[in-house]
Amino acid sequence: MARTFATLRVELGDRSYPIHIGQQLIDEGELIRPFIGAGQVMIVSNDVVAPLYLERLERSLEGLQVKSVVLPDGEQYKNLETLNLIFDALLENRFDRGCTLVALGGGVVGDMTGFAAACYQRGVDFIQVPTTLLSQVDSSVGGKTGVNHPLGKNMIGAFYQPRAVIIDIDTLNTLPDRELSAGLAEVIKYGLIDDPEFFAWLEANMEALRKRQPETLAHAIERSCADKAAIVAEDEREAGRRALLNLGHTFGHAIETGMGYGEWLHGEAVGAGMCMAARLSHRLGWMSAEEVARVERLVSAAGLPTAPPPLGADRFEALMAVDKKVQGGQLRLVLLKGIGQAVVTSDFSREALRELLEEEAGRPS
Repeated sequence: MARTFATLRVELGDRSYPIHIGQQLIDEGELIRPFIGAGQVMIVSNDVVAPLYLERLERSLEGLQVKSVVLPDGEQYKNLETLNLIFDALLENRFDRGCTLVALGGGVVGDMTGFAAACYQRGVDFIQVPTTLLSQVDSSVGGKTGVNHPLGKNMIGAFYQPRAVIIDIDTLNTLPDRELSAGLAEVIKYGLIDDPEFFAWLEANMEALRKRQPETLAHAIERSCADKAAIVAEDEREAGRRALLNLGHTFGHAIETGMGYGEWLHGEAVGAGMCMAARLSHRLGWMSAEEVARVERLVSAAGLPTAPPPLGADRFEALMAVDKKVQGGQLRLVLLKGIGQAVVTSDFSREALRELLEEEAGRPS
């Protein structure tokens, strides 16, 4: 029986693609088949997601030449060594340039699968089937792919768009609470960037989201994807407006790298990073104390940290300097003029930033 689902589109000319959002969509092979070329399909998953959903996805693609590769789970494995496992599987099974890769998992799986697709035989198709809230609302949409380096997060990668994104909301039923909260950080981000009505809706519905009420989750995912799709369509390669999507990420990436990949989840680091961005904005006189308090309350209500770990101000500052938004030696940050009014700027007081880091990152304990 055909299932109902919502469909959005990322408008990128001849590289446009749909985002399908609904329940039990992993079983709807007909949503995926139109985007598979020669019939060779390599499903890339990890050792947590594969036992839950790999067999169902394989069954929905019955009749095609389907192989799979299962990667170890965790941000600490998002590296070139693990990426080679995908290439090994493709070459061992003699996949040609007409093949399609399917990413079944969270953001790590999606980022690595997309990067592998961008590189294998100089580019093959791939499809995103994200299974975490964070990947459903953020990393699966927009074509950012890549791996981490010990000196910096996501510093090796490519812009490479998927052919389609299939979001099965039911996969969130098996998501640990901590992972759900991590995904909510990216949802909050959209409200803070330029959607104050959505931010207010999140304030009223955060409890329902954490209880995984399907209709509430569906609305949050659809609104987040619509906000991101509009920004990506306007600025695919982050030459301007798309950089706003990095709100909280320069602080957050410093936390992830400084703590060691996997110690803090990406969404946890972004949650603390958004609060740091809000507090720096207040120090600069751009944002009221009341608005900062709203940000902190919502991040906390999502089950996320609002302050960074004590990495030390010097270490934190050095880690922030290794960031993709650094241009000509100038650090650029995404800051806030108010809720729903994000800006990308290098025009801020370095003294205010340093004071913030000394007060919040402190000294390592």
